[in-house]
Amino acid sequence: MPKLRTVVVLAGAALLAKRALRRRIQGSPLWPMPALEEPVSGRPRSRAARLLITAHETVADGVVRLRLEGRQSGRWEPGAHLDVVLPSGLVRQYSLCGDPEDTSSYTVATRLVADGRGGSREVHEQLAEGMELEVRGPRNRFPLVEAPTYVFVAGGIGITPILPMLRALPEGAEWRLLYCGRTRASMPFLEDVEKLAQGRLTVVAEDEDGRPDLDALFADGVAEGTAVYCCGPEGLMDAVEERVPEGATLHLERFAPRASAGGAEFEVELRRSGRTVTVGSDSSVLAAVRAELPGTAYSCEQGFCGTCRQRVLEGEVEHRDELLTDAERADSMLLCVSRARGDRLVLDM
Repeated sequence: MPKLRTVVVLAGAALLAKRALRRRIQGSPLWPMPALEEPVSGRPRSRAARLLITAHETVADGVVRLRLEGRQSGRWEPGAHLDVVLPSGLVRQYSLCGDPEDTSSYTVATRLVADGRGGSREVHEQLAEGMELEVRGPRNRFPLVEAPTYVFVAGGIGITPILPMLRALPEGAEWRLLYCGRTRASMPFLEDVEKLAQGRLTVVAEDEDGRPDLDALFADGVAEGTAVYCCGPEGLMDAVEERVPEGATLHLERFAPRASAGGAEFEVELRRSGRTVTVGSDSSVLAAVRAELPGTAYSCEQGFCGTCRQRVLEGEVEHRDELLTDAERADSMLLCVSRARGDRLVLDM
């Protein structure tokens, strides 16, 4: 039976490869991993860890899941994400979508964006099992709060931060989930969600059902203090924001920041260097500053990582980032996305 013998040989080879990968983890300088600091909400980390990719698998059309292993200390909270430094140097933020009780690994997933900025394509096409990645975090700007009831809305890959929340809800908690996507095949972790939901799930695949009826979602109102969580495309989040009833609290997790360009032209004085730059309506502060000071540090250019944060000496800032706390916004800004509310800012640069 040559076919059966071939299958047995291939299965044995796969098992040996997995054992070798496991030995590499446990025998490498990554094991044991030094303890990471406790997560701090909304603050960038200076400390990083290098983890090993032990799984790189397709879990839905256009969606890849990564399992990153190494010894971890402490549990991460639902809604947290990792800053992942890709081999090219790009930094991308991915929500943790595994089990918060699992302290031996991190699981993230990303959808391929063909016309994006290159990060998702690198994850899909260039990463593989056995490679090491630098990660920072976890950080959490989308924490699960205590509430009498919950309404969750996820669009496609937006299920990733919400899935751990469903796993973490106490037994008997009252909740419901609207999960929508272009097709069922493109919706990652749908089977996992269906098992957890037990009748509290509405699935809307646009090729079968059309657009989700968000008016019906809140047609009967919600209890006072209900927490509404939404993650997905910008249009979906805007639509949910418009419909959230009074008495509910809304929590959004964005894939990307609000546009950094757009608005009146203004000037930025770089006090320490003695220069002044003009920021046009179609430009960012970061681009204008780097034209004068090319060594200015930056990374994600999306208001997530905090690398381009600078101290503001004068002027009012229109903050468009998804990172800084209210206290931090009092005297600093992220150059990549935020702008001036008036016609002038003074930075300590």
